[in-house]
Amino acid sequence: MTVLITGVAGFIGFHLARRLCEAGVDVVGIDNLNDYYSVELKQARLSKLANYSNFSFHKVDIADKDALFALFKGNAFAQVIHLAAQAGVRYSLEQPQVYAESNLSGFLNVLEACRQYRPEHLVYASSSSVYGLNEHMPFSTADTVERPASLYAATKRANELMAFTYSHLYGIAMTGLRFFTVYGPWGRPDMALFKFTKAILEGQPIDVYNGGEMSRDFTYIDDIVEGIMRLRLRPPLAADGQVVPGQLYNIGRGEPVKLLHFIECIEGALGLRATINPLPMQPGEVLRTWADVSELAQLIDFRPAISVEAGVTNFVEWYRDFYNV
Repeated sequence: MTVLITGVAGFIGFHLARRLCEAGVDVVGIDNLNDYYSVELKQARLSKLANYSNFSFHKVDIADKDALFALFKGNAFAQVIHLAAQAGVRYSLEQPQVYAESNLSGFLNVLEACRQYRPEHLVYASSSSVYGLNEHMPFSTADTVERPASLYAATKRANELMAFTYSHLYGIAMTGLRFFTVYGPWGRPDMALFKFTKAILEGQPIDVYNGGEMSRDFTYIDDIVEGIMRLRLRPPLAADGQVVPGQLYNIGRGEPVKLLHFIECIEGALGLRATINPLPMQPGEVLRTWADVSELAQLIDFRPAISVEAGVTNFVEWYRDFYNV
């Protein structure tokens, strides 16, 4: 079995590829290595993956249809795990065209490649941001999600609708995963945990929006990977073997944490106090996220297990080691 991971040099892609390789699965990874954040960090992740004989990397942009199709033609992918995307809520306000190219055109190319080359299962990344201005808690996949608060969220909701259409029309098994605030070692520098840790260690203030009166369903990377590992083997099929289109799941801890407590966890792990720079609520942000994870618990007997205290400590240990601070 060969699995394709798009966005393999990214945070989640790296961890998933490593887990699959350790399980003896042949992994082909692609990434365009863009400079949205440190290319050196992406290269460091790839250097770790290069130690596995069952891993191969190709520098391919999913927006390049010809290159993507050539890759599919040269391999028989049993599963495609699509994680490549332009991430970041705030950045989508500054560079909207980049999101259209990667998250819309790029995803369409992945769908077209799957239509032609027919993997057994396409698992793709959506986001908790699709819930947008929804006020019903916890967020359920049964909720209406037609009020996105950012362009990033809108592109992820568009991905879900595109996937439904292709699954319905062409009988391709697809599962969309709404990730909730993923964090952990090797995380992205634009995420709160990374930025706060870096600033506190450097004696700089941290930007805290809305008086810290926000909460997030922080989900540790190992829990995210475990969920993907189980779901990839469960394509959405009815009893008669027909594909069930539109399958979506939340992957979150199921336990919202206040931002101020999250900061306290970082302070505890570092042994340092943060200086807070209070700022108003930012456009595109939401006050709370909270995942209803009952569907995954029923389907694959899975509930995330890593507490935010343990997860933050693991990240801080990685950060100190990686950056030698």
